[in-house]
Amino acid sequence: MAYIVTDNCKDCMFTQCVSVCPVDCFYGDSEKDKMIYIHPEECIDCGACVPECPVEAIFPEEEVPENMQQYIQINSDRSQASDITQITSETDSLPTAEEKKKALGF
Repeated sequence: MAYIVTDNCKDCMFTQCVSVCPVDCFYGDSEKDKMIYIHPEECIDCGACVPECPVEAIFPEEEVPENMQQYIQINSDRSQASDITQITSETDSLPTAEEKKKALGF
């Protein structure tokens, strides 16, 4: 089972989670998707990323909330897309990140 990035990441792209990942399984596109994804075949289920996410966007696959189940397939599809970039180190969050974080109640 892999970890899944959900909708809370959209318009944020806080990447503290990426900096602790031992296998570099994060992918993203700040311009098109405005979020990051976890490649399900590369994720080793260590969970190191979960406490690093300031908007609680990452869940173990079996704990993804019912209303976000579509992100299991979205992570798989988008992390393997040819137009996506592997993210291996922390980058600046999007300009909308703090606003989104506040709207989510964090």
